[in-house]
Amino acid sequence: MNFDFSDDQQAIKRTAKEMLAERFKLEKVRELAEAGEYHEEAWTEMCELGWAGIFIDDKHGGQGLGLVELAILCEELGYALAPVPFLSNAAAGLALQIAGTEEQRQRWLPGIASGEARGTLGLLRAGEAKLVPDAVGAEVIVLLTGDGAQVVEAANAEIEPLDVIDATRPYAAVRADGGDSLAGEGGDSPYRLATALAAELTGVAQRALEMAVEYARDRKQFGRPIGAYQAVSHRCAQMLLEVEGARSTSYYAAWCGDAEPESLALAGSMAKAYASDAGWRVTASALQVLGGIGFTWEHDLHFFLKRAKVDGVLYGTAEEYRDNVARLAGLSREPATA
Repeated sequence: MNFDFSDDQQAIKRTAKEMLAERFKLEKVRELAEAGEYHEEAWTEMCELGWAGIFIDDKHGGQGLGLVELAILCEELGYALAPVPFLSNAAAGLALQIAGTEEQRQRWLPGIASGEARGTLGLLRAGEAKLVPDAVGAEVIVLLTGDGAQVVEAANAEIEPLDVIDATRPYAAVRADGGDSLAGEGGDSPYRLATALAAELTGVAQRALEMAVEYARDRKQFGRPIGAYQAVSHRCAQMLLEVEGARSTSYYAAWCGDAEPESLALAGSMAKAYASDAGWRVTASALQVLGGIGFTWEHDLHFFLKRAKVDGVLYGTAEEYRDNVARLAGLSREPATA
């Protein structure tokens, strides 16, 4: 069995890596984060490349590709820590693509695919979605509840911006009544979203690992690079193990979404649970490798650490997804949930 990317997938990954490296040098990420802004020109360029609608059917203005292609983009965007509203827009698109009525798809998906009428998604609990990325500026908001899902126009929702540690992405609390119902809880779109978010966390962790390894190679103590000491080299090796574990579970879940959807719920839950823990542990370990400089505002690592921390709880914590794995595997009598 060939586990490599296809030629087209490799081209998507190569294009994304090159474009994002040019547009989002770390000094630019810092500038945008400190200003609380997005790179609108880069977002427009991504939309022109078709990224916003990469998984959306071509009849609604998308490219009609799959979850693997979406995961490839999410990993590269996480690696670059790109301040753009890609993930939130994709989250809404996934829910509407999978569970929306034909009328809802025709109304909202073309704008999501083009990036001209952005969407976002939140988990509605006790009348409020407490952590909704990019709600300010969105046209449509999909809200997943414990027993259903609904789509509301952002103009009809109460949106309260939040002060969150991740400065590279704005968040808000959302309250809304009514709206149009989606099928069930959004079909399997929550697991597709979990997979995409796991891929983003993989990219974040990969970049933090590279920062730590570069520092361990260059920083010398007692005439030797600190990476030559076991305490540091073993920590870096453990970081590599966790990054590769997150990557493997993420792409397996993405493959399930395209080729074996009956396995997606379990695979997506495993990917999000593992990547949530790995994202935090790898960035925190990088902080330890860097030592004192890593704790300063002037070093860029803290942006990755904070994104990993928030991504770890966004759309469900690692603990919640581990519980879901247990239910899906028959180890718990409680029904599985997204």
